Amino acid sequence: MSAVVHGQREVRRARYAVAAVFAVHGAVTGSFATRVPWIQDHAQVSAGQLGLALAFPALGASVAMPLAGSVSHRFGARNALRGLMALWTLSLVLPSLAPNLLTLCLALFTYGATAGMADVAMNALGVEVENRLGRSIMSGLHGMWSAGALIGSAAGTLAAHLGADARLHHVLAAAVLTVLGVAACAWVLDLQPAEDEEPPPRFALPPRSALLIGAIGFCAVFAEGASLDWSAVYLRDRLETSAGLAAACTTGFTLTMALARIAGDKVVDRYGAVRTVRASGVLAVLGGLMIVVAGHPAVAMGGFALMGLGIAVVVPLCFAAAGRSGTNPSLAIAGVATITYTSGLIAPSAIGLLAQAASLTVSFCLVTLLSCGVAGFAGVLRPGERDRGKVSRPDAAVPGPRP
Repeated sequence: MSAVVHGQREVRRARYAVAAVFAVHGAVTGSFATRVPWIQDHAQVSAGQLGLALAFPALGASVAMPLAGSVSHRFGARNALRGLMALWTLSLVLPSLAPNLLTLCLALFTYGATAGMADVAMNALGVEVENRLGRSIMSGLHGMWSAGALIGSAAGTLAAHLGADARLHHVLAAAVLTVLGVAACAWVLDLQPAEDEEPPPRFALPPRSALLIGAIGFCAVFAEGASLDWSAVYLRDRLETSAGLAAACTTGFTLTMALARIAGDKVVDRYGAVRTVRASGVLAVLGGLMIVVAGHPAVAMGGFALMGLGIAVVVPLCFAAAGRSGTNPSLAIAGVATITYTSGLIAPSAIGLLAQAASLTVSFCLVTLLSCGVAGFAGVLRPGERDRGKVSRPDAAVPGPRP
């Protein structure tokens, strides 16, 4: 067997492994989200206090994500991801154990910090696999994350329906997901830093290229957070639908995003990242306009579906572009991730404040305006995208080990 063929098999195996890691990461998020009401009751916190506590995962992630590059440099990419994934899956247990607001905030800060570092590490490895394969895979990887989140949510919904104690549910879920995550990490690429490579700084401002790419991600994640948290409220309050139909709108938005991400790589390979994101932004704008002018639930639901379709591939392509934008992929990815997490943190509250000051319709006018930014600034992804139709040599698609 030639070294090239062996290398291609190793990279393909690494692709499936990192896809499994993405799915496990998403499953943790889905498992947690469905048990938030139980956690609120157990910690005996009000709705306002819960809102405060739920800001701490994003704060923890923003603080910890810049550390991921240092961890990968010190332990190697495979060992770093294995350890960070184990910390992330095990942290699922912490929020359900919290007896009060203070401990809940601390638990959620830790939960977010481990989530963010694992997120950076797995995206960096995903970008490396994509580069070696010579074709887009990042959209599909994020689709696997969405699929994992849906599976975790389904299991959590069943546990809640059965009245299961969230502590027991999360201990069992954490045990299973830790085993699956650590096992999958055994097959990811084992990247090691060069002997003379300087370790990345523990804390550093993201490079300028990451700021520009992160701006697109900010717009997309703002639209995603607004739609996820407010779509059901929009249908219920503005269009006076039933609770079931309002919930179905949110589910439809989530499913649209997952399906679009899974199918998105073929579109990216054919048309390139810039054209794909520009068209995605146009779809998101059309969806936003349908939401704003909707006089019937079907129109609004169609608008949210278009919004999900439009923003689905944007963040994966931002991570891919960041990973190719400079000499330190982990630092660039951490910069983009920090910006997108910040957007996810402020979007729900910003929509709520604007709705209180004016109306939900005005709030989604802002979402539509930011969607215009996705289409308008898509060109910043051009330096990192592959030429459409470019055929890589087999030996170029699978470079040798890093020195």
